[in-house]
Amino acid sequence: MGDVWPIVHTERAALVADLEGLTDAQWEQSSLCTGWSVHDVAAHLVDVARTTRLGFLATMARARFDFDRQNADGVRRHRGATPQQTLSALREVIGRTSTPPAPLDSRIVEEIVHGEDIRRPLGITRAYPVAAVARALLHQVGTKGAFGGAREAVSGVRLLATDADLSIGDGPEVTGPALSLLLAVSRRTGALDDLTGPGLGTLARTL
Repeated sequence: MGDVWPIVHTERAALVADLEGLTDAQWEQSSLCTGWSVHDVAAHLVDVARTTRLGFLATMARARFDFDRQNADGVRRHRGATPQQTLSALREVIGRTSTPPAPLDSRIVEEIVHGEDIRRPLGITRAYPVAAVARALLHQVGTKGAFGGAREAVSGVRLLATDADLSIGDGPEVTGPALSLLLAVSRRTGALDDLTGPGLGTLARTL
């Protein structure tokens, strides 16, 4: 699993580069995360990059074991007074290897999905390494919904990537780019518009 960190560091650096030219108005634009701006998502990524296993348990205890509250607390803690302060903090954590108590492949999911939470509303595109997207997708469909995954949601359908040698599950097909499949199973339902196939209605209902 040691090869996870080069992927994560590459994605962090790419996002920093994309954020460098944003206006203040773009930083305050709504992201794909309901209730969060682009600035909020960037602050969340700083928080997650700085989180250790023990630190996660401590912040969860302070949040009374409410995961949403813990995330919101992290955003408040790491959101700078200005976008440039937050960008500087994000730049500083590019090479970190600390992690919450979760499978390491979840770090790839975090960087790619939140990267798209920021990029898509801003009209920014990134050509993610297909292998990294496929790995993140495999992690999501193998993880229970209670832990942020989509195992139950994709049961009964077959996900077929059009840009990668990747087929997951059995049942009516849902076809599209691997990145859109990843976003859809991560409950970014706007990505369903990129998908086709007889299983699409079933997937949309379960999400």
